[in-house]
Amino acid sequence: MLKVNVRADFSAINKKLKSLSNDIEKKVIPAALNKVGAKGKVEMSRAIASEFNIPRSEVTSRLKLTRAGRKFTQWLVQLDPFASRRFGRSLNLIRFMEKKVTLAEGKRRNKAGTQNQLHFQIKRAGGKKIITGAFIGNKGRTVFVRQSDARLPIKALSTIDVPQMFNTRLIRSRVEERIRKELVVEFDRAIKAVTTGIIK
Repeated sequence: MLKVNVRADFSAINKKLKSLSNDIEKKVIPAALNKVGAKGKVEMSRAIASEFNIPRSEVTSRLKLTRAGRKFTQWLVQLDPFASRRFGRSLNLIRFMEKKVTLAEGKRRNKAGTQNQLHFQIKRAGGKKIITGAFIGNKGRTVFVRQSDARLPIKALSTIDVPQMFNTRLIRSRVEERIRKELVVEFDRAIKAVTTGIIK
């Protein structure tokens, strides 16, 4: 599981929690952490989908948010990007293959004799990439490439999956910054909600 380490000034939060009774504190902490975790999940799916050519819905479906609970002496809320796949598995390039082209581009490729080349776009920014010799198999579900001039063996072509996308510096820092900003906000809201009886 990937861990997000958030550095923030918790002195204000701790000061407020110390002013509360233990019963109220036990309600405030999970309420706040669950809200922050949910916002972290939304930010992670937005950040990944904005950087990589993958729908937000697909990113979200791969993220599992475990509600806040105590582990030994610490409260934890877990956001797991490995929820739907075994550790380390990658996405096949079929997910990033070009779906359609303009009529003009189709004519240009036919004229150049490159109409059968497969084009891929993993990141939203930048141009599409061509992998020489790549072809589709497995009933249209997988992109392969031959490893020699012979028909076999063949190799499935894969790229990074959602966990590795999140672990890029740009996306990880964006998610951590969102969590850092929301921590104080949600603790203030939770304290108010518990002390006024909105959360019981």
